[in-house]
Amino acid sequence: MASIAEQLMHNRHFSQVYQHLWRPVFTRGFSLGASETVDYDRALRAYLRRPGARRILDVACGPGNYAADAAAGLTGDGCYVGLDFSQAMLAQADRSNRVERATFVRGDAHHLPFRSGSFDTVTCLAALYLIPDPLSAIDEMVRVLAPGGELILFTSVRASIAALPGAAGLAGLAGLRLFGRTELTRHLQAHDLIEVEQTITGVGQYVHARRARPR
Repeated sequence: MASIAEQLMHNRHFSQVYQHLWRPVFTRGFSLGASETVDYDRALRAYLRRPGARRILDVACGPGNYAADAAAGLTGDGCYVGLDFSQAMLAQADRSNRVERATFVRGDAHHLPFRSGSFDTVTCLAALYLIPDPLSAIDEMVRVLAPGGELILFTSVRASIAALPGAAGLAGLAGLRLFGRTELTRHLQAHDLIEVEQTITGVGQYVHARRARPR
């Protein structure tokens, strides 16, 4: 049986309110009502807008929350690809993001339909905790990452109130996974990614890592 979260993500009506109502409130909730995640999100959008001929893959892109920002600064052969398993979310993404260099495709995060080393930037933002096998999805993100490319994640972390007894159980009922404080960073380091940086705010974490260039 699909979790509550999974059912919502495939609901056409929910996809229409997710981008402008649910997502901003949910994002702030990761910092327990404070502004840290909102501030980091604003900085991330500015970072994604920097100019360059980058190939960007947004895994579990939902209704395309970052599409316009990521595509804004692209030059040359640069492109933004938003991938999601939910047809409802992709339909909303297409309606909301009629921007150049942005395309949306349906696909499974566990089996990304792209060649190895295809992208300079791979993101998975506020979605990894919903993916059934998140570590195998990360394996796929690393696979399609080009040498010198960057991986950017925003997801949950078992910290603060998330560490209280029963919190993990409630999250599990809703279909949300709480990651250990070092679970993702160690997994990325095991892939020999470098410059692995983690920022924890409330019950959320931003992780940034890079694939080394061959010597």
